[in-house]
Amino acid sequence: MWCHIEMIFQLFFLSLYVIYMFMKYTLQHTAPNSKARAGLLETDHGAIETPIFMPVGTAAAMKGIFHRDVEQEAKAQIILANTYHLYLRPGMDIIEQAGGVHRFSSWNKPMLTDSGGFQVFSLAACRKIKEDGCHFQSHIDGSRHVFTPESVIDTERTIGADIMMAFDECPPGDAPYDYAKKSLALTERWLDRCFNRYHQTQPKWGHYQALFPIVQGAGYADLREQAARNVLQYNADGYAIGGLAVGEPTDVMYSMIEVCNTVLPEDKPRYLMGVGTPVNILEAIDRGVDMFDCVMPTRNGRNGQLFTSEGVINIRNKKWENDFSPVDPNGVTFVDKQYTKAYLHHLVVCKEMLAAQIASLHNTAFYLWLVGEARKHIIAGDFKAWKEEMVVKLSRRL
Repeated sequence: MWCHIEMIFQLFFLSLYVIYMFMKYTLQHTAPNSKARAGLLETDHGAIETPIFMPVGTAAAMKGIFHRDVEQEAKAQIILANTYHLYLRPGMDIIEQAGGVHRFSSWNKPMLTDSGGFQVFSLAACRKIKEDGCHFQSHIDGSRHVFTPESVIDTERTIGADIMMAFDECPPGDAPYDYAKKSLALTERWLDRCFNRYHQTQPKWGHYQALFPIVQGAGYADLREQAARNVLQYNADGYAIGGLAVGEPTDVMYSMIEVCNTVLPEDKPRYLMGVGTPVNILEAIDRGVDMFDCVMPTRNGRNGQLFTSEGVINIRNKKWENDFSPVDPNGVTFVDKQYTKAYLHHLVVCKEMLAAQIASLHNTAFYLWLVGEARKHIIAGDFKAWKEEMVVKLSRRL
């Protein structure tokens, strides 16, 4: 009898705890003559000031950067990991034994997981998309797997990120209209199944998990508007815009952002997936986007490209061979002041691992500095003028 009473009390207190887990977004400021916004997104792992850039940690790690430096030097408030990659390696058994991705990776701040939809899109040669889900072969060992909307939600529950993304199909940027329309219809059917599974399940690791739907529709305004209106029915904690920066012209990307944000609610965060260059990010902030992720800071850093407040540097160029000025006099991390351009040029030419570490940390910190400055100027009321000036500087090749 006492065992039953004790179990009832445990379930009661657990239900109270679940009730008090939450995610909350507060719109704090809007910029004059712009759609730019500054907000606060509160999660059980901490608050996030928007606009925000999320460093990409595909396998729950940023390539070439310690978590300590991502947090303390780059000032990251949230990072992104990928469901597809974690599902394949280390696998859900290991993540389950570890107690979720936060404990597994020793990252104690908020985290977001991409559902794997984009990775499936990129595996065109070894996947088949069907009504039930996506059948694919692992890029690692060729083993066969199936992602369904239900299995992806279950996987993301096990991973335990604060924000989970719905499973979708990402059509190419130049997709014909008929293909884009059929793809969107499938994504919308999958989305309904995602939310059904989401509501049938509970978080595993004692913190709230939000599910963001993804607005697709390729480069077609009517499809984007339809998709944006459709996702409103779920009253989600936030909304994502996907399927951009996948081959379409830049002006089309900006136009689709405007179409989506005309429909998406102002009192919820808006996440533009996989975008992009510093200029892309500023233009998207100007159009009302709050959250971003992109592999460019680390991927381009590994190839010797540095983003700075005065323009873009290709540190491989011989012109930097005897330039003993700091990597970035305006930079915010220790690597910007401690090392010189000449030294970094030397490391890149010699293919030393330290070159990728320096460049990746610098670029990641720069992206976070940029969105932080955007936030300051939104609050100050001069974002539009500052943005126009920065776009000119960021477009330079130094």
